[in-house]
Amino acid sequence: MNNNQTIEKLREMRLTAMSELHLQHVKNNSYNDLTPDEYLAILTDHEWEDRQNRKTGRLLRQAGFRQKASVADINYAEPRNLEKNMFHRLATLDFIVKKQNIIINGASGCGKSYLSQALGHQACLMGYKVCYTNTSRLLSMLKLSKVDGTYLTELKKLARVDLLILDDFGLQAFDNHAREALMDITDDRYNEKSTIVSSQIPVKAWYDLFGGEGTLADAFLDRLVNSSHRINLKGESMRKGILKEE
Repeated sequence: MNNNQTIEKLREMRLTAMSELHLQHVKNNSYNDLTPDEYLAILTDHEWEDRQNRKTGRLLRQAGFRQKASVADINYAEPRNLEKNMFHRLATLDFIVKKQNIIINGASGCGKSYLSQALGHQACLMGYKVCYTNTSRLLSMLKLSKVDGTYLTELKKLARVDLLILDDFGLQAFDNHAREALMDITDDRYNEKSTIVSSQIPVKAWYDLFGGEGTLADAFLDRLVNSSHRINLKGESMRKGILKEE
């Protein structure tokens, strides 16, 4: 057997991790004590783990998170109406499987962004495609995309992600362009994909954000809110302390 040729063939087939591990074993002569089946299994597992790690890294980069948030680092000691068992159930990501949504409400600094990004990070680890975005920034981008003719393309990109996270939702009332864009996004994702919305504005006040467009408001709330899990955070801003969260 010509090991150099084997290594080159593995590289040409883009089995890079497998080729590098095989090269190490050849140099160290450390594979003689293994059966062919055992050795093949070791190489295969190494290649598979390397690809999974690269996929996870790619998903995390593409998600556009603002913070390195983790479910394991969430602070449950702070009195802010965050129930640990409930959040851990959400972190199983069963809501994504069921195409359900999550709405996180609370005052500035309560940790809304951190919690939403922690769930998004968990989704990336599980192989889901995630998009995290500031709501106002997203709506501004979509408004510009109507001018340059890329609006439908941008909508398709959003429709393909398994989990869309809309942060800082409703800080300003929506104009006509924003209302239409939100309806298009919601229509595309309804019963198909999951969305997390974090907002300082209570859900009962969202109707007013649509500026009197009652029909659009009703349709939006019906599609998003009725199929959602609700987290209503309370208490003072957590930014006053030295904490990992928002």
